[in-house]
Amino acid sequence: MGTPALDPTGAGTSRELLPALAELPGHLIWRAAARVTVALDEMLPEGVDIHAYAVLLALAGGVTKSQQALSNMVSVSRTTMVKVAADLAAQGLVVRLRNPDDRRSYALTRTPAGAAAARTWRRHAEDLEDSITAGFTLEEREDLRTLLLRVVEQELAPDTPEPLLESIGFLITRVHFRMHRDFAAALAPLDIEPRHFGVLTALTAMGPAPQAELGRNLGVSGASVVQMVDDLERRGLLERRRLETDRRTQVLYLLPEATAVLSRAKEMAEGALDHRLGPLTREQTARLVELLRRFVTAP
Repeated sequence: MGTPALDPTGAGTSRELLPALAELPGHLIWRAAARVTVALDEMLPEGVDIHAYAVLLALAGGVTKSQQALSNMVSVSRTTMVKVAADLAAQGLVVRLRNPDDRRSYALTRTPAGAAAARTWRRHAEDLEDSITAGFTLEEREDLRTLLLRVVEQELAPDTPEPLLESIGFLITRVHFRMHRDFAAALAPLDIEPRHFGVLTALTAMGPAPQAELGRNLGVSGASVVQMVDDLERRGLLERRRLETDRRTQVLYLLPEATAVLSRAKEMAEGALDHRLGPLTREQTARLVELLRRFVTAP
């Protein structure tokens, strides 16, 4: 399950959620996707790859698919798919041949060993689902799954395997992938990225704050905070000031231009969000936000 622009060293493990960010579906989806990424790293045994599992599911029934088609279905980069396909072929789980319709690409077919691996790996994928939704009732899990699916179903391949459509982890990463892409494109004219929008929103709510406190509220590692602050400092939107009482601590202050940039970014965010969450009613959007908050903050 590929998730761009994530920081699993922080966002997936922190359970703190700043009230100003708890209202933003985009931030909640980002934090939820980071939690899924961390769970994948912690729970899947060595040799089990979730991207490879999704590919093996997509090749059920003896079908042959191009690497590009599989990349689109699983929502991973071509580079990642090349590696996954090579690993599966090396293990004898797929046959990888030149695509007869395009000799520049490869087509994959699942082997009997690949079918057996998919059955074995499914148990691990189901254990992962149970872990990330442990605090949810069956009804709440189904609510969350249904709402996530409604957001992205028009962009999923019509032959997406049923086990993936039933996976909350898969659907969260798909929603994140598309939401991040949409928002990044919307913010490009302002020369900021979605993660910078989160920093500006958090500091507006918090007031001047140390870098470490910002990191906790965003749920990111110290290294990621430094990078984002460096970006915004170069952009002229904030500055670091050292405390007179403790020169080791740097406090972050928003600069005057940040107010105008954040105001414009919020307008763009609303437009991108309205487009992405268009399939949901207002009540359904509120329910999705409620469930995502619990997903992010659950112990």
